[in-house]
Amino acid sequence: MKEYSNYQKNVISQYYQNFDTLMFQKLGELVTDLYLAETPAKADKLWQRAHKAMQNLKIPPAIINHIMQKKSVEILAKNLQDWLAGSNKK
Repeated sequence: MKEYSNYQKNVISQYYQNFDTLMFQKLGELVTDLYLAETPAKADKLWQRAHKAMQNLKIPPAIINHIMQKKSVEILAKNLQDWLAGSNKK
């Protein structure tokens, strides 16, 4: 097993402490990219990334399935807004 320096351990620790924030930011960027997607193929790839980001955030599967069935950017954006409001209350 690889030994990490104290600096590397600190960077890794901070990454995992801020993982939710990073995933919410990534999902927000994906919402923007989905609005601007020019081709269905590009949109499909972005939806796959959004699906993975929601799984990483541990969003309930029923909500993920609903969003993925509809593939509506507006629904994803509204849910993201609600999730961000809920995470700020913690």
